[in-house]
Amino acid sequence: MSKKVLIISPFFAPSNAADMQRIRMSLPFFKNFGWDAEVVTVDPWYSDMVKDDLLMQSIPADAKVHMVKAFDKQWTSRLGFGALALRSLWFYKKSVNRLLSSNKFDLVYFSTTQFPVCILGSYWKKKFDIPYVIDMQDPWHSEYYRDKPKHQQPPKYWFSYRLNKYLEPIAMKQVSGLIAVSNKYITDLKNRYAGIKDIPSAVIPFGAFGRDMEIAKQNHPLFKKLLHPGYTNIVYVGRGGADMHKAISTLFGAVKTGMVNDPEIFKTLKFYFIGTSYATAGTGKETIMPLAKEFGIENNVIELTDRISFYHALATLQDADALFIPGSDDPGYSASKIYTYILSGKPLLTIFNSKSPAVSILNDYDVKFAYTYDSTDDISVKVIDFLKFVSSGSNVVQTYNEDAINKYSAENMTRQQCLLFDKITTNNI
Repeated sequence: MSKKVLIISPFFAPSNAADMQRIRMSLPFFKNFGWDAEVVTVDPWYSDMVKDDLLMQSIPADAKVHMVKAFDKQWTSRLGFGALALRSLWFYKKSVNRLLSSNKFDLVYFSTTQFPVCILGSYWKKKFDIPYVIDMQDPWHSEYYRDKPKHQQPPKYWFSYRLNKYLEPIAMKQVSGLIAVSNKYITDLKNRYAGIKDIPSAVIPFGAFGRDMEIAKQNHPLFKKLLHPGYTNIVYVGRGGADMHKAISTLFGAVKTGMVNDPEIFKTLKFYFIGTSYATAGTGKETIMPLAKEFGIENNVIELTDRISFYHALATLQDADALFIPGSDDPGYSASKIYTYILSGKPLLTIFNSKSPAVSILNDYDVKFAYTYDSTDDISVKVIDFLKFVSSGSNVVQTYNEDAINKYSAENMTRQQCLLFDKITTNNI
């Protein structure tokens, strides 16, 4: 007999939010492992996140998705807060109370980076005696930005830092299990809160979901072309930020050297950094172009701060000659986008912190051009060789490790989540 999990995800399709992708890619597979899943999300009308209606094509037709309201951001912003988690908290409490009162659920699963909603887990556990799991896709309370210059800190950092420091202990006090994309996130939490030291936990990356590439290909003519014909186009789609400068500087340093030694080749290269800001369209601040100017290669670099829809991003990856993924200087950072880049089949260059969990994933796949910026080896020559190789028009077909393809599939990542759910609910009987 199947068990039932109620998933809390304030952002969900058609909103193009990175933190809902795990659930979106898992929904087709929960039943395979003995779990019926229902999602509670915020009506997308209340979100200013970019929408992509094509995301709905990947959602099972029989999926149960409940929508809650939120306070209008137009009004709450006047009070100094606009985060969806805070605007929807009261509505989540009211709506989920009704669901848990009238239906039998075995588990509540918070999979979101809108972390303040997670404090409701403790409340529901006390009121309904139902265990809950929190998925740490990012750190919640973090000291990472404390010593950073103000211009590198997130907006309203003073407020968010103190709010997170206050709310995180409330959510962690009664949590029944933890999932994270990085072991560091779990270790930090268990060191911080002695009461959760022995609860079940699992490091589960996002998965590779082949259906997404099919949807992007089928709808390719719908998307605006972002790349310039006549150039060798190397693309990164994702957030920017100063924390990625060490990785990107390694690339830009190699390009600068190449411009001196082989100008005829390197002047044909264009590097695209797309969707680098989470700010409202038209208001994003460039974080990559200033670095390109420092290296004197701004004519080779195009930064588009506005986010684009999910499948527009995938279609753009498919149009590229090669792809690039930079890592953060935060050693716990693991880029969930790795899998879509691998599925594209394009030549892939990655530069990460050597302690990032992404490194082992890339090694498992046998990615040829995967490097670390803090390596003792000088990788600039290898990066230059990669860029020359791509500019030559060589059609590289990267053969990936079959075991890794199976290991990191969305279906197997869903299986890992369900194994943790089983462990928690068995212990809870």
